Amino acid sequence: MNFKTPEVESNDTIIMEFFLMEFSSIRELQVLHAILFLLIYIAALMGNLLTVIAIVTDPHLHSPMYFFLSNLSLLDLGCISVTLPKFIVNSLTGNQAISLLGCCAQVFFSIFFAATEIALLMTMSYDRFVAICHPLHYGVTMTLFRCLWAATGSWVSGLIYSALHTGNMFRLPFSGSNVIHQFFCDIPHILKVSSPEVHDTEDVLLVASSGLVLICFGFLIVSYTYIFSAVFKMPSVEGRYKALSTCSPQLIIFLLFILALMVTVLCPSSDTSPVQNLLISMIYTILPPFMNPIIYSLRNTKIKVALGKIIKTMFFPKKEMSVFETIKK
Repeated sequence: MNFKTPEVESNDTIIMEFFLMEFSSIRELQVLHAILFLLIYIAALMGNLLTVIAIVTDPHLHSPMYFFLSNLSLLDLGCISVTLPKFIVNSLTGNQAISLLGCCAQVFFSIFFAATEIALLMTMSYDRFVAICHPLHYGVTMTLFRCLWAATGSWVSGLIYSALHTGNMFRLPFSGSNVIHQFFCDIPHILKVSSPEVHDTEDVLLVASSGLVLICFGFLIVSYTYIFSAVFKMPSVEGRYKALSTCSPQLIIFLLFILALMVTVLCPSSDTSPVQNLLISMIYTILPPFMNPIIYSLRNTKIKVALGKIIKTMFFPKKEMSVFETIKK
């Protein structure tokens, strides 16, 4: 694993661009990496886009739970599009450079989508809490107006949080090594080459945001504790299964998100090898957006039926379907 760094900045030079990691100096392997990640990217795009289309077009899915799920799918589309297309282009062209503005955009949108997802997962857990623990009040509590405000609040809170961190990190020039040991702009490295003033302010922001994140996770854990307590008290086995089928996908997505966050925090890039860096970065940048639509399509019958209808419409238009029906008759 090498780095293409034709002009590595010295400690006294202001950084105007960064050089990302390439996973191999062999041209054939670079193209192979690009093709592999392109297939993963297309699969993630198709999965999340089909989920959004299914929810929008199927009247049976016009409910708060699926409305929030469509927002989650849009977040996953954005999340995987922040880093993967740039890596694919870099692998095909053999150019590992990324401009300061491009790096700033990657950092901003990475934080934005991650923060918004935390807020949205909280909203989704509350939706399931009301639906399972207080079903008689569900229609009154989860109105269209409140759902729109909850989704908008999630996106706006992520935007503000990301703007604070990105604005602080990029408000002063960088100096030091411009080689990033990742295939995207890694926030820990950006902080390493930032000025002491930026680093001190970022420490304060991180401490404050850590408290907010802990509160959010506490809310999620308490919500799901009440949910599963209510589910296991249900006398009907069919009722328990139906309730679990609506909340278990969200719980799996939440656990996947927690796993990605723990890997990010507990495995700093400076202490691991390039191969480990690749695996770690794949877990928290590619795995959740790729797995989320699979989890929902496998665990949710309504989504499965709606996706089946879309696929039939795509591959078997109405004219062809009428021909098949005539043959059957």
